[in-house]
Amino acid sequence: MATPKPQRSPEEIEDIILRKILLVTLAPPAHGADPRIIYLEMTAAEILSEGKDLRLNRDVVERVLIDRLSGEFPDAEAPFAYLLPLIFGAVDRSGFGGGGGSQPPPPGFLDELFSEADFDSLDPIFKGLYEDLRGHVIKLSALGNFQQPLAALLYLVKLPAGAKSLVNHPWWIPKGAYLNGRVIEMTSILGPFFHVSALPDHTIFKSEPDVGQHCFSEASTRRPADLLSSFTTIKTVMNNLYEGLSEVLLTLLKHADIREHVLQYLAEVINRNASRAHIQVDPISCASSGMFVSLSAVMLRLCEPFLDPHCSKIDKIDPGYVFYCNRLDLRGLTALHASSEEVAEWIKNDSSGKADINSGSGDIENRVVQSQGASSSGSKPASTGGKASYAFISECFFMTARVLNLGMLKAFSDFKHLVQFSWPFKDISRSEDTLSTLKALQEQSPSPQMQMDIARLEKELELYSQEKLCYEAQLLRDPTLIKQGLSFYRLMVVWLVSLVGGFKMPLSSTCPMEFSSMPEHFAEDAMELLIFASRVPKALDGVILDDFMNFIIMFMGSPTHIRNPYLRAKMVEVLNCWMPRGSCCICSGSSATTSLFEGHQLALKYLVRNLLKLYVDIEFTGSHTQFYDKFNIRHNIAELLEYLWQVPSHRNAWRQIAKEEEKGVYLNFLNFLINDSIYLLDESLNKILELKELEAEMSNTVEWERRPAQERQERARLFHSQENIIRIDMKLANEDVSMLAFTSEQITVPFLLPEMVERVASMLNYFLLQLVGPQRKSLTLKDPEKYEFRPKQLLKQIVQIYVHLARGDKENIFPTAISKDGRSYNEQLFSAAADVLRRIGEDGRIIHEFVELGAKAKVAAIEEMDSEAALGEVPDEFLDPIQYTLMKDPVILPSSRITVDRPVIQRHLLSDSTDPFNRSHLTSDMLIPDVELKARIEEFIRSQHLKRHSSDDFSMQSSKASIQTTAGDMLID
Repeated sequence: MATPKPQRSPEEIEDIILRKILLVTLAPPAHGADPRIIYLEMTAAEILSEGKDLRLNRDVVERVLIDRLSGEFPDAEAPFAYLLPLIFGAVDRSGFGGGGGSQPPPPGFLDELFSEADFDSLDPIFKGLYEDLRGHVIKLSALGNFQQPLAALLYLVKLPAGAKSLVNHPWWIPKGAYLNGRVIEMTSILGPFFHVSALPDHTIFKSEPDVGQHCFSEASTRRPADLLSSFTTIKTVMNNLYEGLSEVLLTLLKHADIREHVLQYLAEVINRNASRAHIQVDPISCASSGMFVSLSAVMLRLCEPFLDPHCSKIDKIDPGYVFYCNRLDLRGLTALHASSEEVAEWIKNDSSGKADINSGSGDIENRVVQSQGASSSGSKPASTGGKASYAFISECFFMTARVLNLGMLKAFSDFKHLVQFSWPFKDISRSEDTLSTLKALQEQSPSPQMQMDIARLEKELELYSQEKLCYEAQLLRDPTLIKQGLSFYRLMVVWLVSLVGGFKMPLSSTCPMEFSSMPEHFAEDAMELLIFASRVPKALDGVILDDFMNFIIMFMGSPTHIRNPYLRAKMVEVLNCWMPRGSCCICSGSSATTSLFEGHQLALKYLVRNLLKLYVDIEFTGSHTQFYDKFNIRHNIAELLEYLWQVPSHRNAWRQIAKEEEKGVYLNFLNFLINDSIYLLDESLNKILELKELEAEMSNTVEWERRPAQERQERARLFHSQENIIRIDMKLANEDVSMLAFTSEQITVPFLLPEMVERVASMLNYFLLQLVGPQRKSLTLKDPEKYEFRPKQLLKQIVQIYVHLARGDKENIFPTAISKDGRSYNEQLFSAAADVLRRIGEDGRIIHEFVELGAKAKVAAIEEMDSEAALGEVPDEFLDPIQYTLMKDPVILPSSRITVDRPVIQRHLLSDSTDPFNRSHLTSDMLIPDVELKARIEEFIRSQHLKRHSSDDFSMQSSKASIQTTAGDMLID
C-alpha cells in the first residue's frame, strides 16, 4: 500500500508557485537545483531580521521583485528575460504581436503587476524593458519579427507609468558631444523601431534578413507573380510598422505632461539630420532613409485630423512658427524669395513683434490656438520658460513638412537618381550596353582581366537591381503613402496661397514678407511629389488637383514671389505630366486632367502667358549649367504650348498676348525660340558628320579588329554618346521649328519687326542651305528616324514659315531681309527646295507662294546692290559699330555714349540686357535718339541719290548728244 504524500499548507504552496514563476528563493538552493533560480541572500537576511518566515508570499513579493530586478547577479539571465516573454505572450494572445509563440502570463498578472506598484518602484523595470525591446529590433529589417517588440512597446506606453518612464529614459534623447542623426537612430529607444525598413542602408548598419537578397535576387529570372508577392509582403509589413509607431506616438501625445518630450524628440531627430537634404548624404552622421520614410508615414498619420478636404483648420497654422519658434531651425533654410539677410532684418524691424503675426492681436498668448477634434490634435500650451508656445497643429504641420523633405521626398530623389545613374557608368542602360560589348569582345579575344570586369559589372548590376526593387516595394507600391503625402501638400499650397491673399490673379507686384520668407522646400516638395505621383499608376486617382493647378498658374510666371527659376520650372514639369495627350504621363488622356487645362478659369486666362514668361526667364538662371538646363525646361514648355495651341480658347489667348506683348515678353520669347532652333539644329548636323566618321571607322572590319580592345570599347562608347546627343538635340530642334511653323500661320507681326525680321530670315536661309544645299548628301544616315532626323518634314516646316511670313508681310520687307543675308542666301536654293517639295508631295499652293517669294528676294537683292552702289563710300560715323551697316535710326547708349542703329541694339537686348561695350545695365527705354546724326545720314542718302540721278542724267544726255552728232555726220556724208 502506497505511502500517502504529505499535505502542504497553503503558505507552502504559495511559496512554491512564486519560486517557479519568479525563479528566486530565500533559502540557499539545494545541490542540483535549477540553475536559473537566484538566491536573494540580502533580502532573506532582512526578512529574518524582521522575525518572518523565509517563504515567498504576497506580502513580500513586491520587495522580492524589486530586489531581483535591481540587484547584480552576474551568472543569472538578463533581469527581464522572464518578464519580457510574459509581455510577448500577452500581446501575442491579443493578436497584435505577430505570433511569436511566447506563453501568455496568468490572466490579470501583468495588469496587477504594473498597476499596484508606485512609479519609483516600476521605473527601473520599465527602463530595462525598453532597453531590451530596443535590442530586439536594432538589427531587424522589414522581414524580421519586429511586430512582437513593437506590440510590447505599445502595451507599455499605454500604461501611464510606462509612458512617463519612457520619455524620462536617458536614451529617450541621447546626449553626448558626438551626438548626430545616426547616433539618435541607433541609440535612442524609438530609433531602432523607425530604422526597420526594406530600403538599403550602409553596410555598417545593414539589417537582417537582407530584403534585396531574399525578395529580389536574380529578379529578371523570377515569375511576375513571385515579385508581386514580395511587393505585397513588404507593403503589408511596413504599413503594420507605420500603424504601430503612429499609435505609440499618439498614445504618448495624449498625456499633457509627456507631449513636450515627444515634440523635443521629434525636433532633435529633425535638426540632427538637416544635412539629409544635401545631394550627398553622409551615412555615418545621418539617420537612414528607412528611418525617415517611416517617420514620414507616421507624421502624415498624425496630421490626418486636419487634412480634411475643406482645409477647415488652415487658420490654426501659425506662420509665426517659422520666424519665432526655436524648436526647429527654419530660419536658416533658403526662402521662397527673400535672402537670409532680408528675413533677419524683417524680423528685427517688426516692431509689433510676434503679436502682429496673429491677425493683429496685442496679446502674444492669443497666438496659442488650440486644435479642435481628435485628442491627437489638441494640446495645452507647454511651458517654455516665458516664451510663446504654439498649438499642436502648428507644431505637427511644420515638423511634418521638415520630415517629408528629409524623408519621403529625399527617398524619392534617391530612387530617381538610382534609376538614372549607376556608378561607375552614367545610367543602367549604358551599363547593360557596356556589359554586352565586353562579352562580345571577350568572345573574340578572351582575357582574364576582361572576365573580371564582366563579373564585377554583373555583380554591380545585380545589386543595383535589388536596391531599385526595394525602393519600388516600399515607395511606389504604396499608393496610400503617396496619397497621404498629396493630401498634406494640398493643405500646404492652400496655406501658402493664403499668405498672399488667396487664389486670385493677377498677383501684386510686391510680395508679402510672410510668403517671401517661407522655406522654399515647402513649395518644391509639393511639386516633386506631384511629379513622382503622376508617374505611379493610380496614385492620382481621387486626388483633388485644382488647388495645385491654381498654385502653379499663380506662381509659375512670377519671379517676384518665387525667385528660383528651377522651382518654377518644376511646376511646368508637373503640368507636362498632367497634359492630357502627353506621352510622358500615366494620367494621360484622363477627363480630370483635361478639365484642368480646358475648363479651369485661371488656366484659360493665364496659363499660356505664364508659360511664355517662364520660357524667357529660364535663359538666365545663375547656375553654371544654365545653358544646358534651359533646353530641358523649354522642352517641357514646348510640349505644353503645342498642346494648348490645339485648344481654341488657349490659342485665342495666345494671339491676344502676342498682340499685347508685341515688343515685350512675346518678342523675347520669339528671340530665344529662334536662338535655340539655330543652335540645336547646327549642333545636331555637326554631330551627324562626326557620327558618320565613327561609323566609317567601325565598318572597316579589318582595321577595326586590329585596334586594342580598350580603344574599341572607348570608341564604341563615344559612338553611343554621339547617338544620344543627336537624338536629344534633333528632338528639341524639331519641337522648336514646329512651334515656329504653327504659330507663324496666325501670328506674323512680331516676326517682321525691324529688330527681328533679319534674324528670322537668316535662320530660315541657314536651315534651307543645310537641307537642300550642296552639303546635304553628307547628312545621309542609314536610319535617320532612329535619331529623330526627319529632313523632309523639316524642309516642309521651314518652307511653311517662309510662306506664312510672306502672307503677313504687308510692307514687303521680308524679301529684302532674306536677300540681305550674306552668309546663307542663294537664289538657287529656292528652286532646289521647290523641286524637293514637289517630289515629296507638298501642297502645290505652298510651293507656288514659296517660289514667288524667292523671286521677290532675287529682285530685292538686285535693288540692294544698286542702292549700295549709289551710296558709294559711306563715312564710318554713319556705320553701325556692331554690324558695320548704314544706320537708319541711330541711338546713343547712355553709359558708353556710343551710337548704334536702333534695330541692331534692340536685337542684342532681346538676349542680353547690357551695353555691349561696357556691360552696364541697358534697356530699350534707356536709348537716346541721335536726332542730329539721323538728319545727317538722311541728308547723305539724299545727296548720294541726287548725285546718282545727276550722273545718270548727264550720261543719258551725253549718249543722246553722241547719237545726234553721229547721225549728223552720216547725213553730211
